[in-house]
Amino acid sequence: QVQLVESGGGLVQPGGSLRLSCQASRNMLVTDVLGWYRQVPEKEREWVATSRSGNEETYADSVKGRFTISRDTAKNTFYLQMNSLKPEDTAVYYCSFRPTFTTTIYWGRGTLVTVSS
Repeated sequence: QVQLVESGGGLVQPGGSLRLSCQASRNMLVTDVLGWYRQVPEKEREWVATSRSGNEETYADSVKGRFTISRDTAKNTFYLQMNSLKPEDTAVYYCSFRPTFTTTIYWGRGTLVTVSS
């Protein structure tokens, strides 16, 4: 079992930046698959970004060039740096963690990001 705790959400103006953090309750391996998703009311959860093998990162087209996923294995924590935020980025953001060579995905409880003037 892995517990994930997100932090860093909040209210930010359009064009601003936020960094979300997700801390895992166990040691993080460079080969663990880490991800971020987001969800708005009455819509499906949307994939945002994935980090594999420490340096293989992929992004949804809607955030490419603005968001960056990264990890710090020494702190068992991974991040989502969000720049040039837009009102349409407003959502509850969830981190996900798939341990190496498993199919089980663990989820955080979510952190709310609101982009508004």
